[in-house]
Amino acid sequence: MRLTAASLGLAALGFAAPAALAETWDMPLAYPATNFHSETAAAFAACVGEATGGALQIVTHPGGALYGGAEIKRAVQTGQTPIGERLLSAHQNEKPIYGVDSIPFLVSSFDEHEKLWEIAAPHVAEALAEDGLVYLYSVPWPPQGLYMNRAVAAADDLKGVKFRSYSAATARLAELTGMTPVQVEAAELSQALATGVAESFVSSAATGYDTKVWEHLSHFYEVDAWLPRNAIFANKAAFDALDAAAQSALTDCAAKAKAEGLARSKAYTTRTLDGLKAGGMEVGRAEPALVEALKAIGATMTEEWLASAGETGRAVVDAYRAGN
Repeated sequence: MRLTAASLGLAALGFAAPAALAETWDMPLAYPATNFHSETAAAFAACVGEATGGALQIVTHPGGALYGGAEIKRAVQTGQTPIGERLLSAHQNEKPIYGVDSIPFLVSSFDEHEKLWEIAAPHVAEALAEDGLVYLYSVPWPPQGLYMNRAVAAADDLKGVKFRSYSAATARLAELTGMTPVQVEAAELSQALATGVAESFVSSAATGYDTKVWEHLSHFYEVDAWLPRNAIFANKAAFDALDAAAQSALTDCAAKAKAEGLARSKAYTTRTLDGLKAGGMEVGRAEPALVEALKAIGATMTEEWLASAGETGRAVVDAYRAGN
């Protein structure tokens, strides 16, 4: 009986050991649980848990529940949370390379954007490393269009409109079109539109669909301005503290999430455009005069970005243009 009890005790300790060693990472997300970015992050978390046999569990917190979008990068940098997702172009004022995915009209399709990102990603990863972060993966939003509370046909129709901005690029776009930029994070967008704080914004059909924007605005113009990316990164100290198996699980699952996220984004594009129409919005291509005016503004913004991004930014854009 003593031997049996001792054996059972050792077995119990053996079974308890993995649980005792298990580590949980909280992962803040800025977008709703039903958004394809959040779904991709949830699948990534499940992949890591399975690959590590439960030794590393990632718990996602969508909808800005843990940290608001503007707080996530800083929270991961300072170790308040070990991993997070963020629209990096919102931090272009910190390092211009973070805004490489939001240069207006440099790219306008998924295929073009993936070619640009293949060139830019190593430089973005290097910039994140300088901030104490480990780049894991990123997924593009669908092409960006213009949401309005009325029909517009030319650039002059935009003057004076209160425009929701979420980055230096969107704020500059507002200024160059004569609109008034208003900083609004994704989780606060519906309230801003409902209260009249914002009357217009540039984003994908996905954002409008997720927020039921047809309750406040009437038109969505497909202008395919750019395809910003959400990036997932980890705190470097937290990543380095993991064993090699857990680190490999993170990077392997990240590669899988990148591919799955891109497929979700492409599928979500058509589904959400149809959703905007079903909600009662007018959806279609913008008038040529408006598109040409926006492209002229995009050319100005491209030169401004290149001037701020230095040799690295110029090299990325030149390499992309050389291949296209």
